[in-house]
Amino acid sequence: MHSYSLISPAKINLYLEIIGDRPDGFHELVMILQSIELADRLDIKPSDTQDIYIHCDHPQVPTDETNLAYRAAQLMCDVFPDVYANYGGVSIKIEKNIPVAAGLAGGSGNAAAVLVGINMMWELGLTQPELQELAAKLGSDIPFCISGGTAIATGRGEKLDALKDLDNIWVVLAKYDNISVSTPWAYKTYRQQYSESYVSDAEGIKSRTAKVRSSPLVHAISYKDSSKIGELLNNDLEKVVLPEYPQVGELKSAFPAQDVLGTMMSGSGPTVFALCESESKAIAVKQQVRTQITDPQLNFWVTKLSSSGIQIQSST
Repeated sequence: MHSYSLISPAKINLYLEIIGDRPDGFHELVMILQSIELADRLDIKPSDTQDIYIHCDHPQVPTDETNLAYRAAQLMCDVFPDVYANYGGVSIKIEKNIPVAAGLAGGSGNAAAVLVGINMMWELGLTQPELQELAAKLGSDIPFCISGGTAIATGRGEKLDALKDLDNIWVVLAKYDNISVSTPWAYKTYRQQYSESYVSDAEGIKSRTAKVRSSPLVHAISYKDSSKIGELLNNDLEKVVLPEYPQVGELKSAFPAQDVLGTMMSGSGPTVFALCESESKAIAVKQQVRTQITDPQLNFWVTKLSSSGIQIQSST
């Protein structure tokens, strides 16, 4: 049985609109999700026992059943008990490059990589749609993390429609180490403050979703119009997160003065990103904002939009 090394990219939101409540307690969303080249690496190999082992070089990443990667492995064991009984458990080593609790789907990407890796290791032959169906049982972002690229996500985020890939735009990411935002808190607070704007009927949800599909942002993506994409970024959760976390708001305010294409908070935060037309511009923007905000807790990453989801790096 082979072992696999996989790359799991982070993602940012280019668009996040909260439409209303769902019967399952989640929110009805319309998002445009985008992979970036900043990525974790996972080594997945057979275990000598029936157990699942998680190893990680980052002290904030749990190595027990609360880790999404662990839960992904457990799901595969539960869904394919005969194969699991035959092959045994798995050992998963995570090299963490994506910042933790950052709104960049790092944990979701790790879970996606485990599903892909075990599918290969156990020779299950599952297709990408079949893997995404399993992924949706674990979390709303995980189906996208499998396929990656650029996509419209609807429902609670698990229903995907691919858009033309974007790979010609650079990204500056910035995050305070000492600030974390609870995703459940962000959505709950948004519901408390803005529920009067929610759409609840099926026809209204369909109409709002169709409006995004035909929106100027989707048009700009189809033509790879980076300037227009930067102008049209939107994230409803900024309405509740930025007032509660003024440092994140100040960070976002620092980028427009650097003549970036656009800037926004990703997901529920606290990471803020800025889009740039070149690597040299992104590096210059990072240096300028670092000079302006000297807080030692503030970290930066320069990366690029990516057209890839989970990638198999090597097998042995």
